[in-house]
Amino acid sequence: MGFDQDTTAHHFRLAANGGSIAVDVKRPGDNETRAQIRSHLKEIAVAFQRGNFDKPLMTHGEQPPGVPVLQRLKAELTYTYEDTDRGGLVRIVTRNADALAALHAFMKYQITEHATGDPLTVSN
Repeated sequence: MGFDQDTTAHHFRLAANGGSIAVDVKRPGDNETRAQIRSHLKEIAVAFQRGNFDKPLMTHGEQPPGVPVLQRLKAELTYTYEDTDRGGLVRIVTRNADALAALHAFMKYQITEHATGDPLTVSN
């Protein structure tokens, strides 16, 4: 990922219309890691929009659930990167029910694999 996992916190949040992937530095003054997070998430937003999910495959050693559908329906999803105070996030939005189900399967896998403690259900 280009940054130390021990100095960051991942969050995968489900939403009624998609979800978000956020990575934050644990120490507010860690500017180097913050820059690495932002670079990584910008790359993720572009890659996922193109249907390229190679990075999760490399990270986890297997293809996460939902990826084939996310690739097939890539035009039905938008991935938007945003800076945050402690790092960055990628917002993912879709109106397609099949894409939404695939995204939620992908996100639930990430929540479990990264042990983020984020809810496995849609929260308001």
